[in-house]
Amino acid sequence: MAVVINTNYSATIASNNLNASNAALQKSLNRLSSGSKIVSPADDAGGLAVSMKLSAAAKRQGAAMTNIENAMSYLQTQDGALKVTSKVLDRISELKTLYIDPTKNTSDLANYDSEFTALQAQLTALTTEKFNGVALFGTNPLAVPVTESGASTVIMAARDLGNTGTGVGAVTVAAIATLGNTGLTLSTITDAIQDVATMRSTNGAEQSRLGFASELLAINKVNLELANSRITDVDVASESTQLARWNTLVQAGASMLVQANSSAQTALKLVQ
Repeated sequence: MAVVINTNYSATIASNNLNASNAALQKSLNRLSSGSKIVSPADDAGGLAVSMKLSAAAKRQGAAMTNIENAMSYLQTQDGALKVTSKVLDRISELKTLYIDPTKNTSDLANYDSEFTALQAQLTALTTEKFNGVALFGTNPLAVPVTESGASTVIMAARDLGNTGTGVGAVTVAAIATLGNTGLTLSTITDAIQDVATMRSTNGAEQSRLGFASELLAINKVNLELANSRITDVDVASESTQLARWNTLVQAGASMLVQANSSAQTALKLVQ
């Protein structure tokens, strides 16, 4: 090989190798410091695109879980109102039984009627209860999305508590002002109790289904996050090994570049 001064081929190669090793070292440092395998789109363009979709899907799963939890709270609040309604009806049925006691005088009956009127008002108030401004009882069902896409829903059936035929309307109707009214029989009250019991049963079934739907979303969310982790999260053990490798190569490259730069001095010795 000729001895030249103008071109130092060895130094150029050493410099290129040093630059490549240093770039790899910096990338390894970025990965370990950020915990991410993809520090720029150029690292894995396709993987980044998939990761973004998986990450968005996982966030939607979380949002759907929040919606279900809100629906559960709605149903729990509704069941609380139904539970109180049942207790009020139980007391009215007790009053009705006491009212037909032939040993009660007029004053006693008036006292029973006074409590009955108050309980009617309470039943009417219960039929207008709301959760976050949304009526607990009425004729409109509510559809709760249970998937991140919203394609699948759970229908929370409408429960018209104030209805005459399927609620407590037959007990609270204005025409019935006293326990002695012929329109208010013990059968009327027990039918209302049965209607409320059916509403609570349906409410419980809906809570059960929403609970399982929430569990599925939680599992799917974990799986999506795991899939995303495989794409984006750096393997610290493996990357630490690479860091040590590149660090050694950078030091070796720097040392060799010094040697390559000094090799041109051989030509100067020849011309002395």
